[in-house]
Amino acid sequence: MKAINADKWGKMMEFKTEKKFVSLVIYLHNNGGLLLPFLDQVLPVFEKGFEQFELVCVDDACTDETMELLKGYVEDRKLSAMVSVVHMSFFQGLESGMNAGRDIAIGDFVYEFDDLTVDYDPELILEVYRLLLEGNDIVAAGREGSQRLTSRLFYFFYNRTSRGAGKIGPETFRLISRRAINRIKSMGQYIPYRKAVYMNCGLGAKRITYAGKGVENKGKWKKQTEERANLAFDSFVYFTNALEKISAVLSGCFLLATILVGIYIIHDAISSYQPVEGWMSTMGFLALGFFGVFALLTIILKYLSVLLNLIFRQQRYLVADIEKIVRQ
Repeated sequence: MKAINADKWGKMMEFKTEKKFVSLVIYLHNNGGLLLPFLDQVLPVFEKGFEQFELVCVDDACTDETMELLKGYVEDRKLSAMVSVVHMSFFQGLESGMNAGRDIAIGDFVYEFDDLTVDYDPELILEVYRLLLEGNDIVAAGREGSQRLTSRLFYFFYNRTSRGAGKIGPETFRLISRRAINRIKSMGQYIPYRKAVYMNCGLGAKRITYAGKGVENKGKWKKQTEERANLAFDSFVYFTNALEKISAVLSGCFLLATILVGIYIIHDAISSYQPVEGWMSTMGFLALGFFGVFALLTIILKYLSVLLNLIFRQQRYLVADIEKIVRQ
């Protein structure tokens, strides 16, 4: 996945209104404070750049005024776009929610906005579209620098141990072609970590970075930290062989210890030195036992990876209903 700095593009050329139908999928969970500023900045870009588009909003069990703000905005603005709301049955998190939103989107191209914080020039949305037309099927945009230490560590270890060739990084939004969506669906109905699957689906992918405006994200919620921690752990299990490597290294260490203890026992047997009775046999047994445990764990983890591939073929989100918001 190549990284291109968006600042290098300079002034945008005149953008001709596209006839392709695009979908805009956004994730909502008690982030009403970000919703209206996001729509005010982003929708004019879509209205300028595309003749037809739809807005798909994923309501992941919002308990604040987010949905009321959305409906009021649609009625006040008299939007020409079709607006759909996917009401999740209960809180299921970003990945499951966006999977549901993408699955009902009908556009030739689908924009996914995981975060409603607009810390970039909204015109970058059209620039991403232009890059996709250059032969890519997936184009993502992410803020450069200023990552938290935990995020840097995650991406470093993930990219070093990933089973696929595609590298991932922080992303604010992305654009996916219908061909990529069909390819991904053929790989399995459930996608536990979209970013990783997108980058390793075998199609052209590109990532651009932008210098953020320093806008504070006030839409974070307490569940997000826990969700990201769980997602990080699940991603290492699903998409990397990190646990297998750790288990194999530990097995090798205990095998080496077993060999060294064996050599030491043989050396003492042919020498005049007499160690404490039973010490050598105990150490040899323990080293060999630990080697056996971790060798068995390596085999179990390998079989587990095969079972996880089967799990991907099961749909893992629940939708209560899909609502169409029609302007009066």
